[in-house]
Amino acid sequence: MIGGVSHAGPRSMIESMGGGEEGGISGRTLLRLGRFVLPHWKKLIIAGVLMLLASGADLLSPYLTKVIIDSDIGKGNVQGLIHNGVILAIVMIVSFVSSSQESYLLQRIGQLVLNTMRNRLFEHLQRLSVAYNDKHIVGVTISRVISDVSVINNLLTQGLLNMLADAVTIIGTVTVMLIMDARLALLTFSVIPLMIVATIVFGRHARVAFLKTREKIGVMIGELAENIGGMREIQAFSQERTAQKRFDQFNGENRDANVDAMTLSFIFMPTVDLLSITATCIVLVGGGLMVASGHLTIGVMVAFMTYVTRFFMPIRDLSQLQNTMQTASAGGARVLELLDTAPAVEEAPDAVDLQRVDGRITFDHVSFSYLPGQQVLHDICFDVAPGEMIALVGPTGAGKTSISNLLCRFYEVDSGSVRIDHHDVRSLTLGSLHRHMGYVPQSPFVFSASIADNIRFGKPDADDDEVRRAAEYAEADEFIERLPDGYETIVSEGGANLSTGQRQLLCIARAVLVDPAIIIMDEATSSVDTVTEALIQRALGKLLEGRTAVVIAHRLSTVRNAGRIYVIDGGRIVESGSHEELVEQGGLYRNLYEQQFIARADAAG
Repeated sequence: MIGGVSHAGPRSMIESMGGGEEGGISGRTLLRLGRFVLPHWKKLIIAGVLMLLASGADLLSPYLTKVIIDSDIGKGNVQGLIHNGVILAIVMIVSFVSSSQESYLLQRIGQLVLNTMRNRLFEHLQRLSVAYNDKHIVGVTISRVISDVSVINNLLTQGLLNMLADAVTIIGTVTVMLIMDARLALLTFSVIPLMIVATIVFGRHARVAFLKTREKIGVMIGELAENIGGMREIQAFSQERTAQKRFDQFNGENRDANVDAMTLSFIFMPTVDLLSITATCIVLVGGGLMVASGHLTIGVMVAFMTYVTRFFMPIRDLSQLQNTMQTASAGGARVLELLDTAPAVEEAPDAVDLQRVDGRITFDHVSFSYLPGQQVLHDICFDVAPGEMIALVGPTGAGKTSISNLLCRFYEVDSGSVRIDHHDVRSLTLGSLHRHMGYVPQSPFVFSASIADNIRFGKPDADDDEVRRAAEYAEADEFIERLPDGYETIVSEGGANLSTGQRQLLCIARAVLVDPAIIIMDEATSSVDTVTEALIQRALGKLLEGRTAVVIAHRLSTVRNAGRIYVIDGGRIVESGSHEELVEQGGLYRNLYEQQFIARADAAG
């Protein structure tokens, strides 16, 4: 459970994101995706012109070959042979240059579009509230940004323009063949009805098959990310075989889905080739008989042979584009679904910046639920004066962290209001609200960057002296100086080269540097030893001085000096008062305190 929302694995996450959708890519979807290409319309026009030049040159060269054979070679016209030979060479050069420049331009546009789409997705992901990541597996989201965007990009930048080029080639080829000899052309086109039937059958089955490939790759990436993230637990419980078995299953399903999709292509492609060979045989036999009877020239027959080949090549390309379109259909639907996901927490149109903060916090009859009908906070009311420290304590799952989530406005309240200095947090811009808050989590998060950059994360323009002073203030300077490269030491992914306590001290230094008016600490010392706890407590003592603080604590020894302690149980405030008052009341707080006191005594004994 994260934030009260349970995860059900990559497969269910995919299904919840529209994995069962069927059908080809819709015009509306294509139009929306096309907006990413629109800024590059000038380059696309140039690519289109180059495509037309290349297609025109490809159509012209067989005709010139026919002219050379019939008018020059057949009649011994050396001057005409040289003249038309030079023209044919120029046409072939134009085809080569136009085609290569078109490919380069499309690749360039493709990379620009890819960059834009991924930036847009990342920007949107940062706007989405914490609740989104509670409900969606990270690996599946990564699949959207990396894998799905790539296949969409292939369709938008190359697929559609290539489809236009193929259409021009087919129409041009048919036209030229009909002009050259209508009888032989119609005889050659007798295979087209079979081609249409094969294409329809292939398209119908490919739609489902390629949709399934997008679903399975998302599931597999989600499983991979989840296992990498939980590798410590997998190894600690010797579950490598189980994890491997699960991954083998998802990987196998992905393999089978791709094999099924490719099988359709491997059936369709030979069908196209067979029809192409049939058409070639028709030209050879039918054209040969016409040549023998004097109704057709050898040049026309040679040109027809070339045109038949070029007629079926774009059909093969269009079948490949069909694959791309089916894949892009599935990927596009998921990418647009992600872009259409509205943040659970949004700024009001008239939201104002919080300029100056005294630090008063008010929870006014707040109720909250992560899922409809499953309320986790009930009518929470309390008031924190500027500069006051309060503590939230209670059993695991009582709702303490949910209160801090609402204070940071990671989630929206169901009813009631949360106020900072009499401002409802819903009336404030999120950026200004968070700038005045320092958050020290239970599980300290550090980035794969230098120690200095981790500290200045909340204030990127801080100079080295400011970073050092913040580290000294947070009691982190001593351990940092012992690191191989001091403040320039690169933190491993997940902070693997630092202890939990060291990561926590970095988080405290990070909070010190931004100098917030309000501090929220979510069980900041629950995962460290007593020696490190004492060090962190000294750092926190300095950090909290003169600031409003909301401290969530499991170890009650850390909150004895809080101005007021609120005991949370079942999502309700069941007790409140100072440490001495609550112990004297003999309620839940006293029971929790005595349990911890006895546990410490047993450990010491």
